[in-house]
Amino acid sequence: MEPPKGILASLWNFICFLPFFNGLLLLGVIKGIIFCPLVCFIMTVGNSAIIIGLWPVHSAWTYYCVLRAERLGPVLKLVLCILVLPVPLILWPVVGIVGSIIGGAAYGFLSPIFATFDAVGEGRADKLFHCFYDGTKDTILGTFTIVRDFRDVCFHSYFSVMDDLLLRRPPDVKYLEIRLLYLPGAVIAGVLGFMVDFPLISVIALCKSPYMLFKGWHRLFHDLIGREGPFLETICVPFAGLAIILWPLAVVGAVLGSLVASIFLGAYAGVVVYQESSFWLGLCYIVASLSIYDEYSNDVLDMPEGSIFPRPHYRKNEAPSQNTSRAPSFSRPSSFRNPPSRSMSLRNPMVELKTIELLDCLFKECQRHAETMVSEGIITLQDIVDAKSSRVVNIGLPAYCLLQTLLRSAHNNSVGLLLADNVTEITSTNRPKDTFFDWFLNPLLIIKDQIKAENLSEEEEDYFSKLVLLSGDPVRLKNSNIGSPPESERKRAELDALARRLQGITKSISRYPTFRRRFEGIIKTLSDDLAKKNDHRQSNIVPQTVPRSKSAFVQMFSQQSFKNKTSNHGSDQDSQPVLRSLEIL
Repeated sequence: MEPPKGILASLWNFICFLPFFNGLLLLGVIKGIIFCPLVCFIMTVGNSAIIIGLWPVHSAWTYYCVLRAERLGPVLKLVLCILVLPVPLILWPVVGIVGSIIGGAAYGFLSPIFATFDAVGEGRADKLFHCFYDGTKDTILGTFTIVRDFRDVCFHSYFSVMDDLLLRRPPDVKYLEIRLLYLPGAVIAGVLGFMVDFPLISVIALCKSPYMLFKGWHRLFHDLIGREGPFLETICVPFAGLAIILWPLAVVGAVLGSLVASIFLGAYAGVVVYQESSFWLGLCYIVASLSIYDEYSNDVLDMPEGSIFPRPHYRKNEAPSQNTSRAPSFSRPSSFRNPPSRSMSLRNPMVELKTIELLDCLFKECQRHAETMVSEGIITLQDIVDAKSSRVVNIGLPAYCLLQTLLRSAHNNSVGLLLADNVTEITSTNRPKDTFFDWFLNPLLIIKDQIKAENLSEEEEDYFSKLVLLSGDPVRLKNSNIGSPPESERKRAELDALARRLQGITKSISRYPTFRRRFEGIIKTLSDDLAKKNDHRQSNIVPQTVPRSKSAFVQMFSQQSFKNKTSNHGSDQDSQPVLRSLEIL
């Protein structure tokens, strides 16, 4: 589609767009009003039941883990149990339930609106039907999915974090202890920081909110009616108008976010006092925090760099170049100074990856490698049955898939991470913008460079891969034949350290809200496929009828273990037909 030429053509397109947009908006609002109470009720009841039901367990287990933690000193345990832990444990039910009510109402109202606009996107068939249908059933199902993910966080992720707290302290590592001498000063500095930063940052945010509002509107209107804006893209037309209407809500959310952030920004003065052992440096941080927020907000809003507030030293070993009052504290990317061409971004859009899409790629890799490993006897069928408790499947298998990605990237001299299609590459330019992804990208890139520097042979790569897969189960690792380790003790130690790091990163990724649900879906799919194939194979090998009370898949679990828990991979003649029947085609 060629862009409209001239002001009159652009204005005519804008006038024709208004009835179209208003009709979609009205239909979406009606659906939102209808489904908002039901969605809010489901999310509130579901999340509240999880919160209230697990609250006694969370409280008791939190105190137990803190008291049993070997990495925490006795005085620190006393302070945590008396002064710190009661506050979040008491506030958690209130905040969780109120947040569920607000989140359920927002999701129930906004999700049908966005689904209505998305129904007229480019490439959608039967748009009239989807305008009425989209955002109804999928919103209800999405609510149950949110409740399930919330359950996984409260149960699986919480106990996973607590298990790390109960790990034994290495002999050469000192336990964490608190210095009571600086604790009163830290508390006073934290309170002062809150009292100063909260009102002043609130004033700064309120003063800059009109600029954010009108600049955002200017940009959105330019996109809507400009000859190079997304007004010409069919899928972006309704969203451009919707963004204009909802932009004030985004500004209000930014202001509220600044108010909440000011609490933690000011209270951090107590941390500075404790770390630097100086009350004066804590007071300096209170003043400097205003400059930090002012400069950061200027960078976000593309305003002139620097700040009118002074920025004194608040660290003993702070670099002098970071403390000039007018110098920018944040390096502004070149994209702020020279915005990319809008026409080029529309004609040649850059492929931006999303975290959910990358997780889907990881799960597909897990399924593919799991099928291969089951057929080879590396992963037993009992591991799949006990997937919820088996560290080999829960942690080892995803870590193994991450390792294959790192090896592939190292072999191809990739700057980032090369995915299984050998085409898609995750780099610093197209990486997901989620903060969650930032926590893991740089560590994985560092591990990739370390693997590349090791210059592993094919045998060493096979040993390293099985080490990553089985290192979560020491007994299984000891009794399994994972190949010949490197002759160099230094290289063996380095590979062991890299394996532990990959296991740790994978364990952290498994705490992501959607990970548990998606991974269980993969395991269920794999189990069903293996059950169908095994039933089909056994019907050809064993003529007698399999009892209905016990499927062939379950019967095979109780009779065969693949004999792979030891280094002896041999088997007797009776087990050969069953082993052949489990080959995955």
